[in-house]
Amino acid sequence: MTKTIPDALWGLIGQGVDAIDTPALVIDLDAMERNLQRMVDFTAKHQILWRPHAKMHKSAELARLLMSAGAVGACVQKTSEAEALAAGGVTDLYISNQVIAPAKLARIATLAETLAGRGGWLALAVDSALGIERLAQALQGRRAKVRVLVEIDVGQGRCGVPPGEAVLPLVRQVLACPQLVFGGLQAYHGQAQHLRSPVERRAAIAQAVRAVNLSGEVLQAAGIQTPLITGAGTGTLVLETASGVYGELQAGSFLFMDADYAANERDPAQPQFEHALFVKTQVMSRSAQHAVCDAGHKSHAIDSGLPTVHTWPGEPALRFGNGGDEHGLLYPTQAGQTLPALGQTLWLIPGHCDPTVNLHDFMVGVRGGLKQGTVERIVTVDARGAVG
Repeated sequence: MTKTIPDALWGLIGQGVDAIDTPALVIDLDAMERNLQRMVDFTAKHQILWRPHAKMHKSAELARLLMSAGAVGACVQKTSEAEALAAGGVTDLYISNQVIAPAKLARIATLAETLAGRGGWLALAVDSALGIERLAQALQGRRAKVRVLVEIDVGQGRCGVPPGEAVLPLVRQVLACPQLVFGGLQAYHGQAQHLRSPVERRAAIAQAVRAVNLSGEVLQAAGIQTPLITGAGTGTLVLETASGVYGELQAGSFLFMDADYAANERDPAQPQFEHALFVKTQVMSRSAQHAVCDAGHKSHAIDSGLPTVHTWPGEPALRFGNGGDEHGLLYPTQAGQTLPALGQTLWLIPGHCDPTVNLHDFMVGVRGGLKQGTVERIVTVDARGAVG
């Protein structure tokens, strides 16, 4: 169920950005829509499907926006994420992760029925015979089928079976179950997304493509066609597309971009995505050596590093330092640089957008820029805390 937006947030709509209290998670709607259009143009040019990952924004509203722009559906990583987005009107969902627990698989069966009743689909990744067996058991007596994609480990070193012969028995098991539909192969290389140089990323995805081709050859030799290869992220989407092997892109972070993705050396073929997600903060204390803002770790994730401080052209840069849960430390980057004044507004670019979004119930959508923009909408983080 969609979260109830507090009256104080509703009251922001139509007001200027100065009215947004701090700390707050803010979407630059103009930048977000430019990112979206660049992705639409890219996928149309290359005639490839895209199913952006909703674990990034965790919002049914944004998932629907992406689908209205041409996305075929949404990826999620957790059963509860799928349930939250389905409750918000998303009808084509792929849980690109393993689900083994019978209690969760019972929920998946119920969700599959719900989506089928709306003309939609639920899909799930698998990498074990036990996972397939338990999914089939959960679907017994249900009036729905689940699309199943066998995951291969293409270099991530996380989930997935080794490429090649290990794929065949799992696919045969799926094909033998009347309530399962073989949907293809899951081939996502997460580690490749954050390799800094294009050369490193190309090498990693070349390895992934070899793994995919080997698996496809094994299936083809057994007389089994592979309907789809799905994977790719914001850091490598041009490479999976250029391979001619992948039929669907799962990139999601392109919509907001974060400091870690921005640290990658850009591939010239990559669309020029820009930052669209910010933490608004203000200076609450000041000393001779540093200033302190009110956005600590409870307002932004630090797994991919501390946030960076957004600076306007001509302004001196600031370095963000670890101040703990509720405080951020701001240091000058040049000798003699003036620190920001008490009460001054600053905008932080999160190191990693996905877990940062998961720290907030709502995102404030601003139209017209961060300096003089106006609050246009409040976006609910429907799947906040949906980790099961």
